[in-house]
Amino acid sequence: MNQKTLIGLAVAAVIAIIIAVVLNQRAQPRSEGSSEQTTYFAPELRDHVNDVSKVIVTAADNKTVATLDRGSNGWTLAEKGGYAVDTGKLRELLLKLADAKLIEQKTANKEKYATLGVDDVAAKDAKGLQLELDGLKAPLKLIVGISNAHGGGSFVRRAGDAQSWLASTALTVPKDAADWLKKDLADVAANRIAAVTITHPDGKTLRVYKDAAADANYKIADIPKGREAGSEFSSNGLASTLSALRFDDVLPAKDAAPDDKALKARYTTFDGLVIDTTAWEKDGKSYAQFKAALDAAAADKGITAAQAKAKSDFETASAAADAGKTDASKDAANDAPIKPLAVSDPAKDREMRLAAANKEVADLAAHFDGWTYVLPAYKYANINKSMDDLLKPLDEKKPADAAAKKNPKAATAPAKSAPPRAG
Repeated sequence: MNQKTLIGLAVAAVIAIIIAVVLNQRAQPRSEGSSEQTTYFAPELRDHVNDVSKVIVTAADNKTVATLDRGSNGWTLAEKGGYAVDTGKLRELLLKLADAKLIEQKTANKEKYATLGVDDVAAKDAKGLQLELDGLKAPLKLIVGISNAHGGGSFVRRAGDAQSWLASTALTVPKDAADWLKKDLADVAANRIAAVTITHPDGKTLRVYKDAAADANYKIADIPKGREAGSEFSSNGLASTLSALRFDDVLPAKDAAPDDKALKARYTTFDGLVIDTTAWEKDGKSYAQFKAALDAAAADKGITAAQAKAKSDFETASAAADAGKTDASKDAANDAPIKPLAVSDPAKDREMRLAAANKEVADLAAHFDGWTYVLPAYKYANINKSMDDLLKPLDEKKPADAAAKKNPKAATAPAKSAPPRAG
């Protein structure tokens, strides 16, 4: 190989390297200037998520799905009478929108938008959802289409722009107004419940109760003569109704009032909380209204019991600590258990416990007052219980027994002897 050939190969190699570097630089997203406009789906949202004050979600045929407003009481949903929005869900969506990068150009032909779900929501069969965000320097309208089945991400388009894109992030926008709601309603642990009383429209009642919080099972009050309690699981289950209670939907109470066939249920706790429930069924849905209050006498009794237990636990721990000490370490303060407030300052402890109880009632009332909730079917089923549901079934009478009851003489008459055989 001569010198000219070597020089030619070296020059070609250098040129190839330069071309590769240039192409690689062009392929890399730039971090300054106008590059951000082409890198991010919604660059004006970056670092400005907290500036958003309103979000409007629009579906096919220009139907408004949800109007989320940020006011003095936080985020609320106009379509549900101003009920509280699940801010965690909303913030997650806004952060994903702010971080979504445009990774691949798609069609700019509006005839093909429907394939990606990015057609204008004015269309009656539009598959995507339009998001309109207010509070930024200028209103922002974005269309979120279907998810990319191959490789992740979502198809998107800015309203008014012809170009559609594949964005890097899978964007999930709730299509039902109820799915934007904060659905946690109450969480009263079953082991706090002292008694449950259910009253039916005909006046019949069912009451289960515990004498003490430490009791393993609930008793059934006023069992009819000749009947027996059934499974303890059924009785105990009534106390779990308010535990991790969530709702499916909500309406202003004035728009969904109970009828004369509604059930009444009262839940009382050992520490004084009282929750009254009115529940009914209509058009295949289960509705309920709730009221919260504090029974001062029960609260006082509960605080006294809690303080007594705290004192007993402290004395037991102190005795155990002393028993494990050597003579040389009897006076070592570091080994002693920490004295609880119920022991060191019972009055202050009582004041704090009572304040906590009143706060719980106030927080529940803020959720309950003025609203009717649509409950999951299994929660309503736990309210719609009667005495018969908790008792062992009556023994069914056997056919022979029934016949004997009808004709007692026939049942006691001696059997006729067979005639003698002919010899």
